[in-house]
Amino acid sequence: MSLNIEDKKAVVAAVAAELAAAQTLVIAEYRGIEVSSMTKLRAQAREQGVYLRVLKNTLVRRAVAGTQFEALAEQMVGPLVYGISADPVAAAKVLHQFAKADDKIIVKAGSYNGAVLNAAQVAELASIPSREELLSKLLYVMQAPVAGFARALAALAEKQAEAA
Repeated sequence: MSLNIEDKKAVVAAVAAELAAAQTLVIAEYRGIEVSSMTKLRAQAREQGVYLRVLKNTLVRRAVAGTQFEALAEQMVGPLVYGISADPVAAAKVLHQFAKADDKIIVKAGSYNGAVLNAAQVAELASIPSREELLSKLLYVMQAPVAGFARALAALAEKQAEAA
């Protein structure tokens, strides 16, 4: 079913709005994927806050024109699924992990911070811990010396209580 001109403008506007707030755009080829697999991929993307759509390449090329993702336009060939996220690693993580489980999804390229990434670089980006993981690790590192000091004080107080 083809879209009329107004529908196409609406799609371009919606994608452009998502791209305006995004840090990462990842594209993957999806030839031969089953509907159930695509449904699982969409569910995982939704959980991670990733905007995931199968779109006409010409419409996406229009949406990326004038943005930091414009250099990726030449990679937009064939049946593609687009993952767009404000989190720098979320889109790469979702598509890369799903591609490991389903060989019908092939990550082609991506763009982060204005740079075009090949499939290997997208995999490297996907291996970076998420913001939440990094914050929890930082909190643990900051908490460890204070917790150790508190345990030492408690042990000292307990030792003095036994001596008295």
